[in-house]
Amino acid sequence: MQIDIGISESDRKDIADGLSRLLADTYTLYLKTHNFHWNVTGPMFQTLHAMFEVQYDELAIAVDLIAERIRALGHYAPGTYADYQRLSAIADTTGVPSATDMIRELVQGQETVVRTARSLFPTVESAHDEATADLLTQRIQLHEKTAWMLRSLLER
Repeated sequence: MQIDIGISESDRKDIADGLSRLLADTYTLYLKTHNFHWNVTGPMFQTLHAMFEVQYDELAIAVDLIAERIRALGHYAPGTYADYQRLSAIADTTGVPSATDMIRELVQGQETVVRTARSLFPTVESAHDEATADLLTQRIQLHEKTAWMLRSLLER
């Protein structure tokens, strides 16, 4: 059945493509955060272990919201590691970094997600896609706040 939500097929495709990159970044950050939750050590263990759990739980919810928005626009959401590796701007982690390096990597990941979300606004705004704009705004606010909290841990 045809989709008639007031957004052209071309715009829906462009938005879905951008959201697919956001989904890949978000899922990659989820996986990295979960990995760090499992493997963090050192004097900040308890704080970071708990903080990373809160963060990966939130990211798990976010990937579902983003994927469902892609589907509502009439496109399939990417869902394989190969897709995410191809689409994500967040690099994999090699080995097990120190707790401080974990924090730095997560700050970079949070900021990458913000940049990816922000890059979609021109397309979303020109298509008058308020639902996606709202999703992007919420994602940006959360990731900026999380990056700030993580950066605060690096202060001397």
